[in-house]
Amino acid sequence: MKLPLNIDLKDKVVVITGAGGVLCSMFAKAVAQCGAKVALLDLNLDAAEKFAEEIRSEGGVAKAFKANVLDKAVMQEVHEEVVKAFGPCDILINGAGGNNPKATTTNEYFYPEDLDKDIATFFSLDEGGVNFVFNLNFIGTLIPTQIFAKDMIGKKGSILNISSMNAFTPLTKIPAYSAAKAAISNFTQWLAVHFSKVGIRVNAIAPGFFVTAQNKNLLFNEDGTPTARTGKILAATPMERFGEAEELLGTLLYLLSDEAAGFVTGVVIPVDGGFSAYSGV
Repeated sequence: MKLPLNIDLKDKVVVITGAGGVLCSMFAKAVAQCGAKVALLDLNLDAAEKFAEEIRSEGGVAKAFKANVLDKAVMQEVHEEVVKAFGPCDILINGAGGNNPKATTTNEYFYPEDLDKDIATFFSLDEGGVNFVFNLNFIGTLIPTQIFAKDMIGKKGSILNISSMNAFTPLTKIPAYSAAKAAISNFTQWLAVHFSKVGIRVNAIAPGFFVTAQNKNLLFNEDGTPTARTGKILAATPMERFGEAEELLGTLLYLLSDEAAGFVTGVVIPVDGGFSAYSGV
């Protein structure tokens, strides 16, 4: 993987949650190429270990850790393991997150006759599903930050959260996910101010539409043809395409670098092909 920026993270300890996924595993590989020691945290240990092994096979330093970002006691244990393996955390990337069908409506718009149909409407959204989505995204960022940010106090630490372009304008069908990502953007700004006196910068990336394992079935039919939702997405994206995962790396590395972004904190940068800027006309 060719990096878009030459950023030196030599001997920095980088902790990444959700590192078994498509995007965060790529983040892990990128920071490893910059010289960082990478702790890949994921509830799916096998997935995290797969990518850790790929990093090690390329000469990098990486180790996988099984972690539940919603369990503070577990995260404290993982923190101790990371410190033992690599030392205190310098950079935290809060990548764990996602949506759930139980927090999703069937249709974009509500009509009275929908109450008589066997579909998911706003009124039938499962409270447990909504709680799961909000907690996974927001509490799943809060707890790791509480645990790992203490390591950074007074030594130019950096925290990177993962927001979304739907934090700017909510997407139809996914109210819990949209609200949770809006909370992440707000929390990023709050943390940036709160930690400003102890040397910790806090920023976020707001990705637009990238094809991942999580959303592939929403974007493409079984035969590989685009869904109607894909058509609407691309029509609302001025660059008229989905993003390539590697196109997140320039923003990622810029925000993590004290040399390049030492005076940057509290920003949420969209990487979305213009989606969040386009009014539709």
